[in-house]
Amino acid sequence: MPSALELLNAATVTLVGSGNIKQRLVSAYREQLVHLDAAPLPRDIRDSFEALTVGLTRVRPLAGEDAVTATVRKMSIEEADRWAATVVALLGAVHRSQLAAARPAAEVVSLYPAETASLNRA
Repeated sequence: MPSALELLNAATVTLVGSGNIKQRLVSAYREQLVHLDAAPLPRDIRDSFEALTVGLTRVRPLAGEDAVTATVRKMSIEEADRWAATVVALLGAVHRSQLAAARPAAEVVSLYPAETASLNRA
């Protein structure tokens, strides 16, 4: 199962591709974001992701379509742009969160430069 970072990265790549922003937003949600498990995310990121999910699925679909298609169909281009920007912001937030979580381990390693130098040569 891809990580949140991988899914948000892939969604961002979809969003910056060619074509209509609404079509790209639907594709990013269907192909990547729908698979993202928000539970392990930090609370503030999880809240933002849940707001995104609600914002992209709030309209009742017509026959033959899903909620994200119905919702995005009713959006203005400007609103679709804002939701796309939210996806990119979430990617940055998850990346910063993971860097912050990894930093203490890196700082501990740097306290022992002689030992880590031999590890780097292996």
